[in-house]
Parts: sequence; C-alpha cells; structure tokens
Amino acid sequence: MNVLLDTQAFLWWAVNSDRLTPAATSVIADPASKVHVSVASAWEIAIKSTTGRLELAAPVETYVPELLEKLGFDALAVDVAHALRAGSLPRHHSDPFDRMIVAQGQLEDMPIVTGDPLIGLYDVETIW
Repeated sequence: MNVLLDTQAFLWWAVNSDRLTPAATSVIADPASKVHVSVASAWEIAIKSTTGRLELAAPVETYVPELLEKLGFDALAVDVAHALRAGSLPRHHSDPFDRMIVAQGQLEDMPIVTGDPLIGLYDVETIW
C-alpha cells in the first residue's frame, strides 16, 4: 500500500513519538507499505526550523534527506497538477502545506496518515 505522511506524522515517526495512533503506526511499520513524504513537508520543516518554531538535531539541509534515507521513505515531488489542485481545493484548510498534501493524496490515490481533522473534510482517505 502506498501512503503519504503529513508533516507531523513524519516528524513523530522520526522521534518514535507515542502521539501516533496504533492504526497510523501499523501502516507505517508494515513492510508492505511504501511510505511517501511530500516535498512540501520538507519545505514546511525548513521554514519552521529557520524561524525557531522547530528544533532539529542537525541542520535542516542534512536532517531531512538523511532522515528520509534512514527511514526508507520516498520523497514525493510537487508537480504542476499538484499545485493546480491544491490551489483549487475548497477552503476547509488554510495551511498551504496541508492543502498540497491533500492534493497529492488525491491525485496519487494515496491515503494520508494524519491526525488533522481538517484534512478529513476533503475527498481523500485518511488513516489515523
């Protein structure tokens, strides 16, 4: 199964947080799952890190790529279709990063691992 993690799920998995639900943990840990992280999440992490809202163990430029490699997760690039879909989504959610993740989940037909109830308002499968 292909799954897309939202930014918080990615960060929580990276630090082995107990904030992830058993369902989320199960799908991420399943060897049959191909786990994806949006490039939008890398962008969000970089912004939060440089503004002091997120403390990382290493510089963001190395932290995110090394973490993706260590965890065996695939980066999901943003393309024009994703950008256009994100811009045309209903305004249930104002966070541009989450809107991009929703668009990618829709267009790539991937459930999104997220605890954000606003993402569930869109026509996309969520796992939490």
